[in-house]
Amino acid sequence: MGRAGRYQEVYPQSPDAKAPSPLNVKEVWVENRRYVVCKNEDEAQKDRQEREAIAVALKDALQGGDKSLVGNKGYRRFLRTSGERFTIDEDKLKEEERYDGKWLLTTNTELAAREVALKYKQLWMVEDIFRSMKSLLETRPIYHKRDETIRGHVFCTFLALVLRKELQDRLKRKGWSLEWADVVRDLDRLQEVEMSIGGKSYVMRTETKGTVGKVFPACGVALPPTLRAADAV
Repeated sequence: MGRAGRYQEVYPQSPDAKAPSPLNVKEVWVENRRYVVCKNEDEAQKDRQEREAIAVALKDALQGGDKSLVGNKGYRRFLRTSGERFTIDEDKLKEEERYDGKWLLTTNTELAAREVALKYKQLWMVEDIFRSMKSLLETRPIYHKRDETIRGHVFCTFLALVLRKELQDRLKRKGWSLEWADVVRDLDRLQEVEMSIGGKSYVMRTETKGTVGKVFPACGVALPPTLRAADAV
């Protein structure tokens, strides 16, 4: 059995992009089988916090005589049983700590460990894009009956996806990492209202809140004044 020593740092994005946390990988051989161990510090912290929260919940429940969490698989795996008595399995908690933020890849290619991890990352991104097309961009359901209208519907969805990717790339170049759901919500809240005061027409814009103040500069678009004359539009 051969094991690599140190992790290599892998950046899912270009080196000049501000990635939240780089991916670390190393190659491991077990009985002539090759594996790539991946570790992400952000995920490790998340796993650690979740496990600590489970331990606190179990401790409080056992002290209070509440056995409702015993039926939950996520909690029960950290318990020892002795008849009808339950105690927290500290050894199991410590063992789980070894796997924080880690996952395992295997491949029959000759790609370097770094490339294997990046290809997996790209696969995950593609799957995420398809999920977005189905849900966030509401590709489904499709009520059209003609082939050309169905193609038009899918094309518009794909065009929206291209625009989303371009916007995210521009935000990254500015060093901003924003949740797409927040961007859509904040842009949807940006509205204009036309009103008439003293015989003159004006257009009033709502305040820029949340991510809006970053989205427009990233696109090179200047927001109009909050209040302006309608003939200035």
